[in-house]
Amino acid sequence: MRSSLVHRKTKETDIRLSLKLGGTGSYTIETGIGFFNHMLELFAYHAHIDLSITAKGDISVDDHHTVEDVGIALGSAFREALGDRHGIQRFGAAFAPMDETLARCVVDFGGRSALIFHADFKRAKVGDLSTEMIPHFFQSFAEHAKANLHLEVLYGSNTHHKIEALFKAFALSCREAIKLDPAVKGIPSTKGLLETSRKKKK
Repeated sequence: MRSSLVHRKTKETDIRLSLKLGGTGSYTIETGIGFFNHMLELFAYHAHIDLSITAKGDISVDDHHTVEDVGIALGSAFREALGDRHGIQRFGAAFAPMDETLARCVVDFGGRSALIFHADFKRAKVGDLSTEMIPHFFQSFAEHAKANLHLEVLYGSNTHHKIEALFKAFALSCREAIKLDPAVKGIPSTKGLLETSRKKKK
């Protein structure tokens, strides 16, 4: 079915998320942070996933916990929906322009977590989203999706455009990586196994 449901509740946030890979790009997003909603909506649309997120967090304090925990929940949902990664392309790469800006994303859902992020933002906030939370969101996603994620703004000047181009490149690369490929027989690794589960605490 390539779908998952995640409910993450802490003293700081309460997040309910449903995900279907290879969907129609439909979405229902409510995080309490307008610009963040917009980025997640365009991510779902361009990644061709069906995504529903309802997040209640301590945004009266700031946006840190909500953005971080949505990243954790979304990464966890991807990890669960992909399962053992049987038959997927695994790798995805994409460029996305936004007026004067060009961004690039390369992703590997290979069971190893890493984020390389290169982007500078002139503004501290866009709408009610702190720009310092952009790399933190992607770090949370990569860690919990068990994915390598390389994101870079190659050039550009407008902070809004930079962030939007990053999320669109992220969407397009994920769309490619999660595709079922008939040429891939079994697990897409010469090892025959991808580490897709978090280690259990002793």
